[in-house]
Amino acid sequence: MLEIIIGIVSGIVTGTGMGGGTILIALLTVFNGVSQHTAQATNLVFFVPTSIVAIWMNIKNKNIDIKLALTISLFGIIGAIIGANVAMNIEVNILKKFFGVFLSIISIYEIYTIIKEWKN
Repeated sequence: MLEIIIGIVSGIVTGTGMGGGTILIALLTVFNGVSQHTAQATNLVFFVPTSIVAIWMNIKNKNIDIKLALTISLFGIIGAIIGANVAMNIEVNILKKFFGVFLSIISIYEIYTIIKEWKN
């Protein structure tokens, strides 16, 4: 049952384009006791079908700049190869710390953006 809830929550966040994989990894490690490496690899499998659905919906609504998306995707593939090799060769505790720093940076940026918008 917990896996169903985690899938639905992560899918909703993915559908909004806000990084459902980040939520998925956090939920799997915190609530399911899955190792960081396994959670990140599971996220990659989760990402493919959920992203296809989100892409299809956004193409249907004409929200995607195809040229920009293809350029970013090409270089994203190169980055993914590098990132996967780095992740496979990093100790789990260090990988968890990197993930925590990543989440902290995103959180600080989002809080800053909200405060900036609120002041205006």
